Amino acid sequence: MSHVVVVGAGIAGTSAAFELRETLPAEHRITLVNPVPSFRFVPSNPWVAVGWRKEEQVTAPLDRQLERKNIDFVAQPVAKVDPAASALTLGDGSVLPYDFVVLATGPDLAFDEIPGFGPDAGRTVSICTLEHAQHAWEAYQRFVETPGPVVIGAAQGASCFGPAYEFAMILDADLRKRRIRDKVPMTFVTSEPYVGHMGLGGVGDSQGLMESEFRQRHIKWITNAKVDSVEAEQIAITTHDTHGQAVESLKIDYRFAMLLPAFRGVAAVRGAEGLVNPRGFVVIDEHQRNPAYPNVYAAGVGVALPPVEATPVPTGAPKTGYMIESMVSAIAHNIAAELEGREPTATATWNAICLADMGDTGIAFVALPQMPPRNVTWAKKGKWVHLGKIAFEKYFLRKVRQGAAETIYERYVLKALGIEKLKAT
Repeated sequence: MSHVVVVGAGIAGTSAAFELRETLPAEHRITLVNPVPSFRFVPSNPWVAVGWRKEEQVTAPLDRQLERKNIDFVAQPVAKVDPAASALTLGDGSVLPYDFVVLATGPDLAFDEIPGFGPDAGRTVSICTLEHAQHAWEAYQRFVETPGPVVIGAAQGASCFGPAYEFAMILDADLRKRRIRDKVPMTFVTSEPYVGHMGLGGVGDSQGLMESEFRQRHIKWITNAKVDSVEAEQIAITTHDTHGQAVESLKIDYRFAMLLPAFRGVAAVRGAEGLVNPRGFVVIDEHQRNPAYPNVYAAGVGVALPPVEATPVPTGAPKTGYMIESMVSAIAHNIAAELEGREPTATATWNAICLADMGDTGIAFVALPQMPPRNVTWAKKGKWVHLGKIAFEKYFLRKVRQGAAETIYERYVLKALGIEKLKAT
C-alpha cells in the first residue's frame, strides 16, 4: 500500500484528491491536507467583494464527501515540505510521511514587496482569497456612503489579470445599479503592455475588446505601470516605455482601490533546493513531476511556468482552470502508472480557457495552446458568458458536494463553447 498526500483544497487539490481516488486501487491511502475543511470557489471572489455572493454560496464542505470517498482529511496548514525525507511538517508540529505528494498549495501573495500595499496595510483591498473578498465587501459598503475615485488593476509581476478586469467591470455594473457611477472616476492600472494582454500576449482581439469596453464604461487605463508605493489617499506609480525605461512618475488619488499582487511560492516550499525556482514555484517536467524529487508532483498556480513573452514591466503567465484540470488528470494517471511499475507518460494540455464576467455581460478567451503561435485564439463577448459563468459556478460546487472526479472543463466549458473537439490541441 502506498500513501499519496495532496496539499491544498482549491480547484487543483480537491480535483486531484477525487480523481486520484477514482483512478487508484482502493488499497492505496489518499490524504488531503488543508487548513480549513471546505472548498472555496475562488472565481466567485469578485462577486463576494460587491455583496453579490455570501460565503455559503461559494463554498462546499469537504469532510463528509471525503469520508464517503475513503479519503483521509487533515485540517492543518503545512509548515514545511521536506522532499528529501518524503514528509510534511504540519502547523501543529506533527509529521506526515508520504510515498507521493501532490503540491496544489496555490501561491503566496507578495503584498510586502510594495510599501503600503495590501489588506494588512489597510489601504488597498484584495479578491485573492475568500477572506480578502469579504474584507473588500466591508470596505466597499463604507465607500458607497461617501463615493470617490477608484483604482483597480494589477501590480508588477502579477500573473492573474482576469480577476482585475472582472472586478473593474463588476464594480462599474454595481455602481450603476446604485445610481452613483457618476460620482466615481475609475482608473485601471496594470503592468501589462496593453489592456487585454492578460499575461498571454493577447488572445484574439482581446486588446480591442477590452479598450472598447473600458471606453464604453468610462474607465481610464494606464499600462506599463509599476506600483512604487501605496499611501493613504494616493497610489504612486511609474510608467515605462516599450524598452522598460521609466517615463513618468504619477500619483493617483483613490478612495477605494483593489490591485492584484505578484505571486510567489508558499513559505512551506520556498528555498527547498532542487524543488523550487528562485521565486519559490515548484519546478516540474512535462509529466508534472519534480526532476530532483520524482515522488513530488505539483499542479495549479504554485507551479513554475515561464512568461509567455518579455514585457517592459514584468508580467507572469496565468494558470487557468482548464490548464489546472489537465495537470490534475496527468498527475492521477502518472501516479497510477508508477504504482503499477510503469513510467509516467501522461502530459497536461497547455491551453488557456477563461470565462470573464463583467457584471452584465462577459468575454470568453480561448488560447490553444497558451504559448503562441497558436492553433486557436479568439475572444468573444456576450451576455451568454455572464450567464455561463454563473451556471459553471453552481455546477462546479454541486460536483464538489457530490465528490465528483469528472473533468468539468472538458464536460461543460468546452462543450458550451462549441470547441470540445479541440481539447487535445
